[in-house]
Amino acid sequence: MDKIKIAVAKGDGIGPEVMDAVLRIFEAAQVPLEYSFVDMGKSFYDKGFSTGMTPEAKETVESLGILFKGPMETPKGKGVKSINVTARKTWSTYANRRHFKSLTGVDTVFSKAAIPIDLTIVRENIEGTYGGIEHMLTQDVALCRRFITRPGSLQVHRFAFEMAKKEGFKKVTCAHKANIMKLTDGLFLETFYEVAKEYPEIESNDIIVDDLAMKLVSKPQTFEVVVLTNLQGDIMSDLCAGLVGGLGFAPSANIGDNISIFEAVHGTAPDIMGKNIANPTALLLSGFMMLRYLGLMNQANAIENALLVTLEEGNHTGDFGDKSKPSLNTTEFSDLIIRNLGRVPAAGEARKAAAAVSSYKIPSLPATQKMMFTESRKPEAVIGVDLFFESQKTAAEIAPMLQKHERDGVKLIMISNRGTQVWPTGSVFTECVDQYRARFEVKEGSSNLSEMMKLAESAGGDFFVSSVELLRSFDGKPAYSLAQGQ
Repeated sequence: MDKIKIAVAKGDGIGPEVMDAVLRIFEAAQVPLEYSFVDMGKSFYDKGFSTGMTPEAKETVESLGILFKGPMETPKGKGVKSINVTARKTWSTYANRRHFKSLTGVDTVFSKAAIPIDLTIVRENIEGTYGGIEHMLTQDVALCRRFITRPGSLQVHRFAFEMAKKEGFKKVTCAHKANIMKLTDGLFLETFYEVAKEYPEIESNDIIVDDLAMKLVSKPQTFEVVVLTNLQGDIMSDLCAGLVGGLGFAPSANIGDNISIFEAVHGTAPDIMGKNIANPTALLLSGFMMLRYLGLMNQANAIENALLVTLEEGNHTGDFGDKSKPSLNTTEFSDLIIRNLGRVPAAGEARKAAAAVSSYKIPSLPATQKMMFTESRKPEAVIGVDLFFESQKTAAEIAPMLQKHERDGVKLIMISNRGTQVWPTGSVFTECVDQYRARFEVKEGSSNLSEMMKLAESAGGDFFVSSVELLRSFDGKPAYSLAQGQ
């Protein structure tokens, strides 16, 4: 068959060693791929490329649609963004899939108890706190904005259900914190159940994320596919790696409509760089996900079976396995996998998908950036404003100063500090910092943007107003949260 051309970035630290090992295994298995090696990683930050990649690398990835990458380091203390996060967000790889499965020969608490694990974390990959939008509001107070959008949530939920349908999973769980973050996580949960209605054959349920953490370490076998917001998904996927032996067995796929990135989750391990002792398994597992995405099912299954045979026979690198049996270096471990091509493990073959999972197509250059929004709009109104301002006075001292700026129909409703109401009621035990929020609301009807900006400008004569948030309603319902104690 014709070869599929993909972009390959070897990465930093142990990246080139594990990537070379995986590509050598692919070659031995006659995987029909052609590689275009691209310049990405820390050394390119150091050469002045602020994104960690050359323009030629960016162009190559965008023309091929597939990036297979080793671990990459972001320079510390230089104010630059992670190349890993930048790549995922730039190319809109909105779904991060991480698959965790028990492997014979990789001993864990659960394998010793004969409890098999086969679960997938699907993490929203673009939004949430990983938007990285942060500001210092005072010298003592930092703010991070957390965006959850309806279109972005619908994308990742639909991916989770489609993947479950194609690969034979029977249950999808949404993990969230909607009991506390009622608007952001609430929107994520609401859209989950909207999508779930399209897949009645798949069981759908939800769980609060802290309860999920407890159940993952006590009953992980009860979960199949779990979909989460960005930061929560990042944390829970590392927890799941611990269930199956660590990050050395944690593959990752970042899936978008046009471009997809396949990479190991682990870091660059500079302490063992160049020693030929790194474990290539995580990147190899990521490679299986890539091959199946490309429709190369037979090659993926053959290599995975060879890996399973190698592990089943007790072979291991220095980071895992029976220490009474000598460790293999990267080359020796890879050689054994190659020798085991064509064999099938006694403990079970590679899991075959219930349907074809390939969705690969070479991307065409869009005419412009894609806009995503809900077309059916609800009636909306401006019904107030939150002013965030700096002061070292108490709320009791501040309130009369703010009330001077009230205007017709717009009244001071509440003052909060760190999210907790401190006026008109509150507790003297509530400890405050020098960043307050004052909420003004319209008693009846609606106001307008101009009136709210004039109010902010007026209050700015007495206080340093660092941020202004309009209070809006959609279909007559307030579209903002209450303060604690309000």
